[in-house]
Amino acid sequence: MFVPFFAVPLAASWIAAADGVPNLDVTRSCRGAAAAGFVDQTKERLQSCLDSEQHTRELLDKSWSTFSAADRVYCLSSIKGYAPTYTELVTCLEMRRDVQKIRENPAEPARPRSQR
Repeated sequence: MFVPFFAVPLAASWIAAADGVPNLDVTRSCRGAAAAGFVDQTKERLQSCLDSEQHTRELLDKSWSTFSAADRVYCLSSIKGYAPTYTELVTCLEMRRDVQKIRENPAEPARPRSQR
């Protein structure tokens, strides 16, 4: 049986997406963000970023199963190849979920949360 060369990574992605929130190394992204700020506050900014990413991961861990497997695979593949963060991952997942809701109910106008 012929298996296309792209099927193996895709299958691995599906398995990973089903297992739970991946362990991302956010240190590189946080270092970059911290270095972009004031030099004398680099350590504090780095720690703040790492803490924020850990908190985001914990929240994502609780809601992981509420996102479709297809969206998890898509979003994981979209952040692959650079220094990904949990914030980027959850943003992608929430945007895909919200777009799907709009597609399912196009008659309902989009409103800011404060007006709901």
